[in-house]
Amino acid sequence: MDTTTTTRGRVTVERGAKRVRVYLSGQLVADTSAPLLVWETPYYPTYYFPVADVVAELVTTGQVDHSPSRGDAERFHIRVGAATAQVEALGACHIVMSSPVDSLRGHCRIDWAAMDAWFEEDEQIHTHPRDPHRRVDVLHSSRRVRVSAGDLVLADTSRVAALFETGLPTRWYMHKTDVRMDLLVASATVTHCPYKGQAEYYSLRAGTQSVDDVAWSYTAPFPESQKIAGMIAFMPSDRLSVAVEGE
Repeated sequence: MDTTTTTRGRVTVERGAKRVRVYLSGQLVADTSAPLLVWETPYYPTYYFPVADVVAELVTTGQVDHSPSRGDAERFHIRVGAATAQVEALGACHIVMSSPVDSLRGHCRIDWAAMDAWFEEDEQIHTHPRDPHRRVDVLHSSRRVRVSAGDLVLADTSRVAALFETGLPTRWYMHKTDVRMDLLVASATVTHCPYKGQAEYYSLRAGTQSVDDVAWSYTAPFPESQKIAGMIAFMPSDRLSVAVEGE
């Protein structure tokens, strides 16, 4: 990655080095080896494409959106497919016409959720682009972790994996054999993380105690998080305590 960055207000722009492709209904929308990573918020970046690397048909909406930090962008529909079987993502592309950030001009932002699939190189990515400055480390630990809901102990073990992710609290994963799985039921909730993969959730059901989505597990995490495969972690709350070494 080109380490040159441009920052104005809350917006930071870096030039990426990965090839990025995006698809709608199985049809290629954009393909670039010169994406921009744009932090519109502090939490994760968004991809901006050179307009010349958008291969789908763009149909103007006649609308212009204004951002104090990013400038003026014209909104377009994205259309792919043959005329008899067209698929259209309404207003899903914003082409920057004028901006206080020079590098954004002539680039477009494609709405993530309006597309079917995103790829970095040949690997599909989910939820949002990976932040090149975010790191995930998983380390085996013998620290004692105790999970309880009031007087009810759900886990008490010294066989854990500590997951350290930049900017987030440490998460403590434990083997399901060390957890009262008989008190947990599978939830319909599913989330995706661009660094760890798809998480499946569990809810607490124990007598009169009922707490939704208290724990999650990655059955098949991405390679960098393989150490937590099949393990379970709990979310601390006012109804659930996760104590590490008694704290």
